[in-house]
Formats: sequence, structure tokens, C-alpha cells
Amino acid sequence: MLFAHDTECALVAAAALVNTAGNGREGLPDVTALDDFFTTHGWSGRHEQSETELRQVRALRPRLRRIWYADIDEVVAIVNRLLRESHALPQLIRHDDEPYHVHAVPQDAPLATRMAVEAAMAIADLVRMGELSRLRHCDHPDCDNVLVDLSRNRSRRFCDAGCGNRAAVSAYRARRAASQS
Repeated sequence: MLFAHDTECALVAAAALVNTAGNGREGLPDVTALDDFFTTHGWSGRHEQSETELRQVRALRPRLRRIWYADIDEVVAIVNRLLRESHALPQLIRHDDEPYHVHAVPQDAPLATRMAVEAAMAIADLVRMGELSRLRHCDHPDCDNVLVDLSRNRSRRFCDAGCGNRAAVSAYRARRAASQS
């Protein structure tokens, strides 16, 4: 583990949330999809399962996406703005058989607020450790997804949407066609 468990979880969830929008697709088309996202990424606490909550979570995505494209000063400004707007007050918390970890807003805060603060706290860790380069864009030419490279050797190039497999198949086909020519 390169970072604290809660930092890694928040980074992965932030990238996954960003990737629910882009290239003309809507990965959170309805409240049921948000429920699935909530469960898949191990969120706890308040979850209203409402259209309002869905709109608030969707509105967070472009703000988080900007982090993957910004220089360090802009990243810091975004993180500080998210924390300030959410009235974040970091505290050590233990729940659901998890060890102590940091929560900066109460569990009954709106889901979009908790998502924003969790992402901001995790990105703050990357900034403090000089590891912003771990925030990457998928190398597949037809993909606009973002990713977090948590590998030890910083070698991750593709997102979780199957782009690595598509790139390998394309390379194999190109090699095969070249050898048959």
C-alpha cells in the first residue's frame, strides 16, 4: 500500500466518479445507478436516493475532472475551495469494523459533500507527498477517462474500462498483419 487505505479508496472513487461522464455518455443516468456507485465504492452514511442528490453528485464531476488537468497551484486552489465550501473539519473516526481513518464532514452530510471532501482530502495527500503525477489520463486514443496510478513502479497507462485489453489486441493485430505482409 502506497498511501493510507482511506486515501486510496477516495482516489479510486473520485476517478470512477469523474469517469461516469464524458465522451457523450452518462454513467449515472438515474438514482439506481447512483445506488450502485454508492455500494461499489463502499460509501457509508447518509444516502437520500433522490433526484436532488443525483444532480448534486453529477455537478461535482466536472470540478473533480479539472484536478486531472490542472497544475499544482490550481489543484491546491480546487482542493482548498472544496474543503472551505464544505466546512471540513478533519477528525479521526472508526466505523463498520474499519480502523481509524479521517472524515472531514459528518456522516449525515449530503453525499455530494462527502464525496467532494473525501476526494479533496485524498488529493491533498498527493500534493503533500509530491505525488500528483499519479493522477493520469488513459493512454488509449479513443478514451477520455482518468485514472489513479497506485502501482509501485508508476506504470499504469490505461483505465478500468477495458482500454488496456483493446490496446493489446490492436498491437497484436498490427504485429500479425506486419508479419503476413
